[in-house]
Amino acid sequence: MSRLGPLREREFRLLFAGRTISMAGSAMAPVALAFAVLNTLHGSATDIGIVLAARQIAVIILLLFGGVLADRLPRHRVMVASNLVSGASQAVTAALLLTGHAKLWHLAVLAAVNGSSSAFFFPASTGVIPQTVPIPMLQQANATLRLALNATNITGAAIGGILVAATNPGTAIAIDAGSYFLAALCIGLMRLPAGLRMQGSTMFGELREGWQDFWSRPWLWAIVLQFGIVNAAEVGALNVLGPTVAKHHLGGPAGWGAVLTAQSLGLVLFGVLMLRWRPQRILRTATYSVFGIVFVLIALAFPAPLPIVIASAFLTGFSIEIFGVLWDTAVQQEIPQEKLSRISSYDALGSWVLMPLGFIVAGPVGAAIGARATFIGAACLTVFATALVLLSRDVRTLERRLVAPAAAETVTA
Repeated sequence: MSRLGPLREREFRLLFAGRTISMAGSAMAPVALAFAVLNTLHGSATDIGIVLAARQIAVIILLLFGGVLADRLPRHRVMVASNLVSGASQAVTAALLLTGHAKLWHLAVLAAVNGSSSAFFFPASTGVIPQTVPIPMLQQANATLRLALNATNITGAAIGGILVAATNPGTAIAIDAGSYFLAALCIGLMRLPAGLRMQGSTMFGELREGWQDFWSRPWLWAIVLQFGIVNAAEVGALNVLGPTVAKHHLGGPAGWGAVLTAQSLGLVLFGVLMLRWRPQRILRTATYSVFGIVFVLIALAFPAPLPIVIASAFLTGFSIEIFGVLWDTAVQQEIPQEKLSRISSYDALGSWVLMPLGFIVAGPVGAAIGARATFIGAACLTVFATALVLLSRDVRTLERRLVAPAAAETVTA
């Protein structure tokens, strides 16, 4: 039984089941939503950007409040409520698509509802992990969850592409809706001790305290600013222009599903390697890895043949996972547990705040200067922002800790 590691803990098993089930369904949604706009509604890349931006704007508006709420209430209850709302929004979306009544504004509004619920889910899911396993198992628990997430992305993206090509985008989104409801059931069965219910003063007071803690760590805000630029450039170009390139040059939804699957495969394989590799200068290594994100952007710029795009996506996934694992390690070793959800919400807000702009402008910019120039421009912005971060001494020198910080620790700039 000891070989199961964190899975021998009941609460972690339920958390693992809930998150894995919901992410398996959600992995189908990006392919389904993109081709619902392109094929079912006969829309454009700009229309895809509008729907994606609507979701991300809702996340950004509510994310900080989600972080405070997750530090005040039982985090698993926040996750249940979020899953139920997300499932309902996806169920309505699927019904509109399957009955042929969907309009672009329907998809945008429902995407905003889904984003609103996700703004509460993310900080709660980040903070709840240390409540489900003993401290010595924390790193293994995070690795287990990331491996499950990335593995479901492999199958989910591939199945989503096949379903959309063979049936209707609404079918894949209906499955996503069901996965949210099943995940809510699993997480709802969790029993966390009453003493772990985080108490606070006022919501705005806790937001102010979270900001002070966030700004006192130069390595934290420097990398968050970096990813504000990287995410707007890379995610905007990839998710808005990528499906359009796939439709005309890579075999449509099945080809695009294969590209997303390859990226997820890179995530999984490096996640396995990361169980053993423990670099000492964790942020420096993480930052070097970000340069590899541009591989898939350059491949799509030409565009290269589908096998080369798939290989480039695999390398990009490999690079993303290096950063993701080491970034999680740095944040969890430096931030006290009782502040983790709030700090995570500031991290996510800064990293995602420019994404709606990236989604909105990618289509018009691509139409004005061409997809190739847009992809290359996104790659250049990614390289530039990452190179600037390496000027920070904290990023270059922050090392792996052997023990977690004390809860009362204060950090000065």
